Amino acid sequence: MTSFRFLHAADIHLDSPLRGLARHDGLPATRIREATRQALDNLVDLALREQVDFVVIAGDLYDGTWKDAGTGLYMARALGRLVQAGIRVFLLQGNHDAASHITHDLPLPDGVQRFGTRAPETFEIGHLRVALHGQSFAQRRVEQDMTPRYPAPVPGWFNIGVLHTSLSGHGEHETYAPCTPDALLAKGYNYWALGHVHERAVWGDGPHIVFPGVLQGRHIRESGAKGATLVSVTEGRVTAMDHLPCDVVRWARVAVHCTDLASESAVHDAIGLALSDAMDETLGDRLLVARLALSGATPLHARLAANSGALRIHAQQIAEMLPGAPAIEKIVLTTTLPVEGYPQPQLGDDLSRLLEEALADPLLLDEIEADLAPFLATLPAVSETDEGDAVLARVRAKAWTPLLSAAADTLRTRFTTEAGDS
Repeated sequence: MTSFRFLHAADIHLDSPLRGLARHDGLPATRIREATRQALDNLVDLALREQVDFVVIAGDLYDGTWKDAGTGLYMARALGRLVQAGIRVFLLQGNHDAASHITHDLPLPDGVQRFGTRAPETFEIGHLRVALHGQSFAQRRVEQDMTPRYPAPVPGWFNIGVLHTSLSGHGEHETYAPCTPDALLAKGYNYWALGHVHERAVWGDGPHIVFPGVLQGRHIRESGAKGATLVSVTEGRVTAMDHLPCDVVRWARVAVHCTDLASESAVHDAIGLALSDAMDETLGDRLLVARLALSGATPLHARLAANSGALRIHAQQIAEMLPGAPAIEKIVLTTTLPVEGYPQPQLGDDLSRLLEEALADPLLLDEIEADLAPFLATLPAVSETDEGDAVLARVRAKAWTPLLSAAADTLRTRFTTEAGDS
C-alpha cells in the first residue's frame, strides 16, 4: 500500500436558516448566516493546502429544501475547485439532504461521486488501493440499521465505511440509522467516516470510528472550534488524525463570576475580563459569539434582575470596545443575594398573600391557558436555537405553575428594588 491523506467532513448544513437569530438583538445576523458558506470555502482551502488525495463528506451537505438555487451553485463552485485540482470527492446523502427534493436531481461536477440510496455502494481508488463503502438516505427518517447490508472489505485494500448515523444514541441528536461501535468494528473496515452527530467524537484506537462534528457551529449548542478531520494513512494504517478548524464564527459560553461584587462598575469590569479571556489566540479573524452566564452571591442580585435590559446594552458596549469585537448572544442570570450581612427583600403582607394565593389557584391556571390558546396555536416547533430558553420550553409544555412562580419572583424583585431606590 502507498501513503495518502484524506479529509473527513460532515454536517456542513449549507445555508442553514438559523431561525432563532432574530430573537437576539445586536447579533451580526448576516455574518452568522453566511458562515456556513465561508466554512465550506475554508474546507476546500484546507484540502488544497494539505494536498489531500480525496475528501469524504458523510452527510448533510445541505440543510433541507433550498431557499433558492444559489445554494446549489455555491456548492458546485466550491467542490468544483477540488475537482479542478485533481481531488476526488465522495458524498453521502444524510437526513437533511434527503429532505430536499432539489438535491435528488442535482447534477454533480465530474469527480464528485454520491453514494446511491437503494443499496450500499462501493467506490474504488485503484492507484491508492482504497475502497469506500456507503449508502445515502432515500428519505429523511431511517430507523433501521443500514450496516448489515454493507459489503465485506476488499482484501488488501484500505476500506472506509461512510455512514450517517446517530450510532447507538447520542445525546440530544435524533435517532437515525442506529448501530453500535461493536457492529461497525465487526465489518472489518479500516476507518469509519460518520456524520450526523455535531460534536467531534472518536471511538477506539483503531480501526477508528470518527464523527468530525459540524463544520460550522450555528448556535450556542454548537460551541467551540468546529471543522474537519485530516487523516494520514501509511502502509494501510492510520498514523495521524488531526482535527482542523474551518469555522468562521465561534460560539462560547462565558462564565462571569459576581460573588461579592458590590457595584455595577465591578460587574462591568468582570464582564470585560471574562470576554477578554475568551478571546484567545486560536480565534484569529473569527467572530466570537458569547452567552454570558452571571453567577454568584452579590448584593446587586435584585438590581441586575430588575435591569437586565440595561445590563445587556452595557455588555454589548463593553464587547464592542474589545479587540475583535465579540458579539453577545444572550445573558443568563443565576446570581443570588448573599445570605449573611444583607437583609432579604420583603414585601407587605397583603401583596405577599395575593401572590401566594395566585400561585395556588387552579382556576387562574385554566384562565391563563384559555387566554393563551391563540398564541400557543401559532408557536413554532422547538428550534435548536431555543436551548436554554426555559420560558419557551415551559410555555410549550403548558407548565403554568413554574412560570407563575418565576413571574412572582420577578415582581418581588422589582417591587423591593423600587422601594429601596425611593
